[in-house]
Amino acid sequence: MMVEYGQLLASTCAGMAVMFATLVIVEFTSFVSSRYKERYIRETSVELDDVLLQMPAGRIFDLTLAICGLSAFLAIIVFGMSSTNWSWPKAAFIASLAAVISFPVPRLYLKYLRKKRLQKFNEQLEDALNSMSSALKAGFSINQAIEVIASENRNPISVEFRLLLQEIRLGVPLEQALDNMVHRLESEDFELVATAILTARQTGGELTVIFERLAAMIRERMRISGKLRALTAQGRMQSYIVGAMPFLLMIIMNYIAPDMMSSFFNSMAGLFLIIGAVGLVVAGFLVIRKITSIDI
Repeated sequence: MMVEYGQLLASTCAGMAVMFATLVIVEFTSFVSSRYKERYIRETSVELDDVLLQMPAGRIFDLTLAICGLSAFLAIIVFGMSSTNWSWPKAAFIASLAAVISFPVPRLYLKYLRKKRLQKFNEQLEDALNSMSSALKAGFSINQAIEVIASENRNPISVEFRLLLQEIRLGVPLEQALDNMVHRLESEDFELVATAILTARQTGGELTVIFERLAAMIRERMRISGKLRALTAQGRMQSYIVGAMPFLLMIIMNYIAPDMMSSFFNSMAGLFLIIGAVGLVVAGFLVIRKITSIDI
């Protein structure tokens, strides 16, 4: 009787320990996921403001989860239709891999939009400086020259100058408004323009000559950037080929030697080897992209 009572007490204690441990793990996971969601939404809201997209940041997070789920579902369907050796561990691994790969896609697309918008702004800045120089030669003030660019209706530079003009009209000093625009755009070319305007206002320099020289410098920088992109095109293509080749080879080997690939997917050691290989491929892709990215 005492032995049965001891076994019952031990089982009860073990069950309570497992229950409390599960509650702690669930609570910790919920806390970490909520903190990550808050940071994700905060960073995404900044990126949405940079590209002027009127969309709630939480919607991007929901869209990211939906894309991950859809990618995992499609990966399982494609794997089930193409594979002759079905197994749930293999399907779960492929679904998890597809979800992990597709998770950063919305953020990467936002960064791509921001990069393209900044590139277009820098391209339009040369003509804007020439227009502002001509306006100053005609007797306009610096605020009127900014208004000329804002009224041209050329996105994105007209939108940014319109925001600058609105801040000035609301009583924000020109120095603070230019500083806000520099932090909003993070454009090195416009930072030079803002520094030139502030320096000329303090020292009484000739802005028309400064704008013309800055326009010539931006034109030369764009020419050099285009030449560098042409020279590094082969390296960028190599990064895409190196990144895609292991995944294509895995698909081909799944058809050629399905038994050998099954030994990878059906064992923990094989799964860890595949995860390590994926990590090394991603690291190699990032290193090649870093080497081919040259700042001027």
